[in-house]
Amino acid sequence: MTTVSAATTAAELLAGYRPGRSSLFASPSGTLLAEGTYFAVPPSGRRDGLADLAHRVDAVLGVAEAAGHEVRAVVGAVPFAPDAPAHLVVPARLRRGGPPISATAGEATIQVKEIRPVPDPSRYTAAVAEAVRQINAGRYTKVVLARSLRADAPGFDPAPVVRALAGRDPSGYTFGVDLGGGRTLFGASPELLVSRRGTRVTANPLAGSAARSDDSAEDARRAEALLRSEKDRHEHAVVATAVADGLRPYCRDLHVPSEPSLVRTATMWHLSTLITGTVADLAASALRLATALHPTPAVCGTPTAAARAAISELEPFDRGFYTGMVGWVDASGDGEWAVTIRCATADEDGLDLFAGAGVVAGSDPRAELAETTAKLGTMLAALGLEHSDVL
Repeated sequence: MTTVSAATTAAELLAGYRPGRSSLFASPSGTLLAEGTYFAVPPSGRRDGLADLAHRVDAVLGVAEAAGHEVRAVVGAVPFAPDAPAHLVVPARLRRGGPPISATAGEATIQVKEIRPVPDPSRYTAAVAEAVRQINAGRYTKVVLARSLRADAPGFDPAPVVRALAGRDPSGYTFGVDLGGGRTLFGASPELLVSRRGTRVTANPLAGSAARSDDSAEDARRAEALLRSEKDRHEHAVVATAVADGLRPYCRDLHVPSEPSLVRTATMWHLSTLITGTVADLAASALRLATALHPTPAVCGTPTAAARAAISELEPFDRGFYTGMVGWVDASGDGEWAVTIRCATADEDGLDLFAGAGVVAGSDPRAELAETTAKLGTMLAALGLEHSDVL
């Protein structure tokens, strides 16, 4: 694939990012700027498009190689729903650089006419209460319920927000993906679904969260309370176990820590488990591993089918690419895929922001509402908006 000098910085690639003409993915491993489209991955003929997605990507990469195209990688995003089409392309040009560094970025200039919660807070808490009732009735053990904010902002440009997000949380996964038709998926996810570098496989499931505090003593108290929370530790264990079980058929020497650790973003504390292993067969690409894991209980629930049904019943909007996966894979099978959270989808009239919370038997609807508000803080801060502007 096309590469640039190792001295190329994330800042240079971020400066070159142009929504509608390019896509960007930045992580602690490096930054990719994909420009133009050489070939798009075709849609699946199956109802479950995930089932043959890796095969279709392999076929497209084979076409690029046979044609002598210098870029041998696919970049883009996969939606939450298995029957919705992915947006993955072989770019015309792919530039690589170093990882982003912490930076103070100026606030993006955004003129918002109105922000509307979807659903409104009272309907969201009612949905959480209904989910708890269904859990207690034995329909499922966990479901992740999301809510959205619709911001009317004609002419909104995602590029300054993407740059601000990369500087705000350089340890996360910042992305701006051109979806076509004037739409852009952008955000800064804290969660690595899976990566593969040679034979090394890494996954970092997150589940169990607490909002950060500006007061250092209170912030430390919240972190410690999260680490000791029986409810959050159980929720996290379910997710970590599911990810490990999903990787085992493809990996050997899989290492799964027995205890979670804490990771932080600018707005949240999360329980984290760093899972590592060695891929048993190089035919198992990063994308093949990612599709084997998607969706994890951290973004859907468990059992998966019952949780999906509850989401369809209780969420009054289509998630689209929210809680899908975003990233890249190359012809050697190396790649990196993040869970598409802390994100928004922009169009010519404005943008939709998303956040969700895991609901289990002991969930308090008001606490889950507060958690989604805190998670929305990542995007709201990058937009120069305060929580009080929306709730």
